[in-house]
Amino acid sequence: MQMIQKLSWLLVFSLSVLSFPLVGQNIDLDHFEALAPRSIGPAGMSGRVTTIDVVNAQPNRIYIGTASGGVWYSGSGGIKWEPVFEDAPLQSIGALAINQNNPDEIWVGTGEGNPRNSHNSGAGIFKSIDGGKNWKRMGLEHTRTIHRIIIHRDNPEVVYAAALGSAWGPNPERGVFRTEDGGETWEKVLFVNDYTGCADLVVDPSNPNKLIAAMWEFGRKPWFFNSGGEGSGLYVSFDGGDSWEERTSEDGLPKGDLGRMGLAIAPSKPSIVYALIEAKKNGFYKSTDGGFKWKLVSTEDIGNRPFYYADIFADPQNENRIFNLWSYLSKSEDGGKTFELFGRGTHPDHHAFWVHPDNPAYMIEGNDGGLNISHDGGDTWRFVQTLPLAQFYHISVDMDIPYNIAGGMQDNGSWVGPSSVWEYGGIQNTDWQEVYFGDGFDVVFRPDNNRYVYAMSQGGNVSYIDRETGKSRFVKPVHPEGEELRFNWNAAIAQNPFHDCGIYFGSQYVHKSMDCGLTWAIISPDLTTNDSTRQRQFESGGLTIDDTRAENFTTILAIAPSPVDEDVIWVGTDDGHLQLTRDGGKSWTELSSRLPGARPGSWIPYIEVSQSNAGEAFVIVNDYRRNDWRPMAYHTTDFGATFERIADEDQVEGHALSIVQDPDAPNLLWLGTDYGLYFSLNGGGDWQQWDQGFPATPVRDLKIHPRDKDLIIGTFGRSAWVLDDTRPMQEVASTEGGVLQDTFRTFPVPDAYLANYKSYEGSHFPADGEFSGKNRSPYARITVWQKPAEEEAEEEKEKTDKQEAEADTQEQGRKLGKKAQIVVLNMAGDTIRRFSEKLKPGMNRFTWDLRTEGVRFPSRRAAKPDSDPPRGHQVLPGEYKLVISSGDFADSTKVEVHADPRLDVDLADLGAEHAAYEVFYEMVEEAEEAFTRLQEAQKTIKRVNEALVHAPDSTLKAIKEQGKVLRDSITQLEELYMLPEDFKGIRRSTGLLNSTLYGVYSYLEGVQGALSPMGRMKLDQAKAQVREVTGRIDRFFVSDFAAYRKTVEAVPFSLFKE
Repeated sequence: MQMIQKLSWLLVFSLSVLSFPLVGQNIDLDHFEALAPRSIGPAGMSGRVTTIDVVNAQPNRIYIGTASGGVWYSGSGGIKWEPVFEDAPLQSIGALAINQNNPDEIWVGTGEGNPRNSHNSGAGIFKSIDGGKNWKRMGLEHTRTIHRIIIHRDNPEVVYAAALGSAWGPNPERGVFRTEDGGETWEKVLFVNDYTGCADLVVDPSNPNKLIAAMWEFGRKPWFFNSGGEGSGLYVSFDGGDSWEERTSEDGLPKGDLGRMGLAIAPSKPSIVYALIEAKKNGFYKSTDGGFKWKLVSTEDIGNRPFYYADIFADPQNENRIFNLWSYLSKSEDGGKTFELFGRGTHPDHHAFWVHPDNPAYMIEGNDGGLNISHDGGDTWRFVQTLPLAQFYHISVDMDIPYNIAGGMQDNGSWVGPSSVWEYGGIQNTDWQEVYFGDGFDVVFRPDNNRYVYAMSQGGNVSYIDRETGKSRFVKPVHPEGEELRFNWNAAIAQNPFHDCGIYFGSQYVHKSMDCGLTWAIISPDLTTNDSTRQRQFESGGLTIDDTRAENFTTILAIAPSPVDEDVIWVGTDDGHLQLTRDGGKSWTELSSRLPGARPGSWIPYIEVSQSNAGEAFVIVNDYRRNDWRPMAYHTTDFGATFERIADEDQVEGHALSIVQDPDAPNLLWLGTDYGLYFSLNGGGDWQQWDQGFPATPVRDLKIHPRDKDLIIGTFGRSAWVLDDTRPMQEVASTEGGVLQDTFRTFPVPDAYLANYKSYEGSHFPADGEFSGKNRSPYARITVWQKPAEEEAEEEKEKTDKQEAEADTQEQGRKLGKKAQIVVLNMAGDTIRRFSEKLKPGMNRFTWDLRTEGVRFPSRRAAKPDSDPPRGHQVLPGEYKLVISSGDFADSTKVEVHADPRLDVDLADLGAEHAAYEVFYEMVEEAEEAFTRLQEAQKTIKRVNEALVHAPDSTLKAIKEQGKVLRDSITQLEELYMLPEDFKGIRRSTGLLNSTLYGVYSYLEGVQGALSPMGRMKLDQAKAQVREVTGRIDRFFVSDFAAYRKTVEAVPFSLFKE
């Protein structure tokens, strides 16, 4: 939808450096549109929604911001959604505000305002003036987190932004910022210190110059976080931010250090202001004089995690009704004295809320699991099932056909779903199966039986699960001597490549099981620093203890066993150790000092091992949790004796998260960062962002399917994606881009399947209310490269379709066409199918549907001269040759076609089916030829009447009358095939020949076996009917039409009138 103004992204800031085009790798991805990844969901378990705003005058127009999935828009009241921030350089959203006087003007602040351990940071504030179609960055790039935006009621050039700043360290770009020129320049109008940001900002609806700000001192470290400090405080401005007054304990606020605060001004009575305040004793406070004096009204049932939930909202028409968002939705009807829960059945952990100012019964709330809408004041809610916002930590794949994808989501459990489905309706939410709840992380398929998986939740909980029955066995390791094991929030697990029931699991030790988790052996010493000063997670939280295991530290993050050598295992820890054993765990070598540019203590969350060289590995390092945002990826080929840094801020934006090497083209690397997906064609020498059909969302995990060669992308904010069939990219990398210099090229075709499609699961006609992930055809997927003209310029791209169709590229006197002609041959060399597909410069993808060339059924509509022959029946399993041509250029490839693996197919039965098809086609051709004779006879009679226009009147009249009788006879014969041409209405035409022929087709189609007795009977009946109808037509031409011809030919006439 968008064409984000690219120039606005060229602001150079310390977060990143955009430096494209690259000298060593400069691919125009506009020519790779055909290779855009597919979004496959799920959306039934969605993800964290952080901010909501609605056009008050058009309440069906809803905009939401998400933790790491961008901005989404619905113009249908929440039924149908589309992402509208796709071309932005990042997708973490903290604030969104609509100018209600001009709702096409929208402001977005990036960096979510809920600074949990999985927090995603931002890079400034953005503005759209066309309802979200285009966006421009308006500064504040270094604020990292913007949690509130306020647009001045009377002057939209004045905008306030509440910036929390970096969650992971001090920075001066925090506090309250103001622009008075629509974002061209900004002034910091409220600042306390480099550790204190603005957690909330509200404006008096009766006085746009009165602002109340909640300043919050907060800081995270990888092993600890602290909420509260001297910097926290409540401030009021009466002059639009020029000056501020702090409210203190003398005004009724709590004594001592304060933490996070949530604020709400009652729109119906702005003198009433509410504050949810974290302090030594958390409390709900109320002011009745506009924020001058405060009074504690409640300390019970007001929330449990102030750092994560602190947003409150006042009903727009009832100053005593307050909505409080925390683990649950709660509301007060008495000004905050008491609270009761509501919104039962919604996902817990609530962060965003909107209520219509004129109709408070209409409300929308966002939580860690997605979005809910109510039209009755919160009594009932509708969950939006069409937002694929899942935050996957890890993904894995099995070897089913089609294969499955599994992974765990932040706050939303562990799931298994299909990469594609052989059923109508695409990939639906119901195709995804939840196998384990809790915060989900890795899910590992048992290699020899994917019915069983290992799935995890936070803090090292792991179970062995039967997906078919749901039976679960808890298999978390226990230290034999009772020592406390330290497991990361996102603990490491890995399948043993050499043993189906072998599994590795990480605490501070590497645990190994050879019996699917029934028993464990420790095969390493403590591989971390075991720094006891950083093992204080039980004290974490500051003013409010928050020990959820999110800050567990000195733990193992990654285990990567080599598939080449069983004794080689690589391990990464959260406190900076990179460990390697080459003897199955007997001895270990710590290698982190050999990582150039990596600070000691950096996280090592991801290790990719070579599929062919035990000494080769790729190591991801990130240190953003200590405010170092550089992307770092390393490569070794000598067991870590030396490492080369292959990703840095000169070419890659966002800290690195994941990496995968293509096993068939080792120089092809894919890199996931906090700002999207990158690829390298030369082993990491150069990088380029893959922005073709894929947003700049965090990419936490990457896999290449060993059979299908798909790239599976686990995003942290936009669910799962699949880039189908990377073989073209393998060739591009293997030839160092040389293949792109070919004028015309066909790439290897993946194996194809004669798949039967199931009918819809769930609703057959879901309209727009259900998610449908983009599916992939099981048939022959053909990829063709047609080299773009080197002289192609921007104005060339703007040609109309007609002009493009006439503009052929020439090379050495030969021409490329705008259509591909595809010829399919069996292994005997017989042509069995011909069809065409449109071509455009660059990569093209289209499908052969595994069918032969068919026959044309009788029809009153003539075939278009340039139309493809009709398709026929499915081919037999086997190998086929595909010859693809474009103008004067041609190339060929082969495809292996398999039977549906779910069926027990007998080749002899398939042969019998094909023989029946041949008999059927002969019948159809016979019937069609006879019908065509009738149509030609009609045309002949018309031509005779036109030719005899100057014949004597008596002669002309007699011949016309004879012709009319014939036309009536022809019409009657045509109606043996089909209903009259001028028929209106509905009539079952079961007795007509076409109906009979289609009935036979129904018995033949999709059988993939011998024709049934009923099908054989129908075929015989059709034969008899064809003989009867064509016989009548033959007799018509032998008698009636022959007599007519004799009469016409006997008439002497001239074309010239006397």
